[in-house]
Amino acid sequence: MFQKIPSIQVAELIELKNPVIIDVRKSYEFQAGHIPKAKNVPLSKIASYEPQGTTYLICASGMRSKRAAKMLLKKGYDVINVRGGMSQWQGPTKGGAK
Repeated sequence: MFQKIPSIQVAELIELKNPVIIDVRKSYEFQAGHIPKAKNVPLSKIASYEPQGTTYLICASGMRSKRAAKMLLKKGYDVINVRGGMSQWQGPTKGGAK
């Protein structure tokens, strides 16, 4: 059965006030540059993660975060995929050089 994954564009994420953001990239990708206040839970560990409230999932392009969203939605969590991922992010970042 096909399940529609709730998603937003990166530009919409920037407009939100204090969103809970989980970055599902590998730790070295996260360290190279991430959204301030984002938490790193790599895709390989997302199945054991238990989000609290509405959680926005981001990766490099939106594909891994979509897979993570599918996994967490099946468990009943309120998650939203960020389409375009960090490749589209224009806001401030922490770590790495930008």
